[in-house]
Amino acid sequence: MTLKLTLGYSTLAERVATLVEPPSNPNWETVLVVQNPNQIDWRGQRFNELAARKNFRHHELQSKGVAKSRNQAIDLAQGEYLIFSDDDITFNEFGLRQAIEFLDAHPDVSLLLGQATDDSGALRKRYPATVEKLGSFNSARAATYEMIIRVAEVRRLGVRFDEDFGAGAANYLGDEYIFVVDLIKAGGKAVFAPITLAQHPTESSGSRWGSAQDRRARAVIFTRVFGVFAPFVRLPFGIRRRRELGSLKNLILFVLGR
Repeated sequence: MTLKLTLGYSTLAERVATLVEPPSNPNWETVLVVQNPNQIDWRGQRFNELAARKNFRHHELQSKGVAKSRNQAIDLAQGEYLIFSDDDITFNEFGLRQAIEFLDAHPDVSLLLGQATDDSGALRKRYPATVEKLGSFNSARAATYEMIIRVAEVRRLGVRFDEDFGAGAANYLGDEYIFVVDLIKAGGKAVFAPITLAQHPTESSGSRWGSAQDRRARAVIFTRVFGVFAPFVRLPFGIRRRRELGSLKNLILFVLGR
C-alpha cells in the first residue's frame, strides 16, 4: 500500500530529545532527518520512543543546514505528499486530512501552502480568506511547516531547496520562499488554501528584524528571486516594513541590498 503522507522532520542532534510527538495515522509515515556535524550521541529515550512507532525512519547528516535536511526528506519520502516540519511543530491532524483531500481533488497542484497558529491559537499572520494561486509576489512569507508538496511532481521537476539559504546557512532566511518560486518557474502550480495545518511557537527566525544582519539576509533573498530587478521589489516591500527596518537610512540600505 502506498503511503499517503510523509511528515518530514528536520532537527539538530541536540534537539531530538525535545521533538514534539508526531501525529499517528496508519497511512502516514514519519521521517526524521538529524543534523549532527559535531558527532554527538542523540539516540536516547526520545529517539527510542519514536523508533518504536510504525512507519518511522531516520537519517543522519554529518553537516548542518535545514535546506539540506528538507532535500533529504524529499529524497526519502515514500508518501504521495510530504509536509515539512521542525522539532517544535504541533500538527493539526484534521487540517492535514483536509489538505490531503484538497490535493486529491486538484491533481494539477504541486504545492499547497496552508496556515498556522501560534501558542495562543491565533493565526500567526494575515492569510488570504480564500484559495489563491501563488506567485513571486504573494509567497514571500511561506513557512516550511505550512507547505505540502506532491512528491513525484517535485522530483520530476527537479526542484530542490537552495542550500545556500535557511537556518544553518550564512543566508539564514528565505529557503521556503525561494523553493516556492523555483517550483513555479519550473512549471509547477502552487496555491494557498485557508487550511490550518500546524501550531508553531510565536517566535521564529522569520520574525527577526532587529539587526543589520537580519536586513542583509532579507535583501539577498530578493536578489536570488528577482536578480537585477531586486531593488525595485525591495523598495515597496521596505516601505511597508519601515517600522521594522527602524530608520530611513536602513530602508535605503535594504533597497540597495547592503
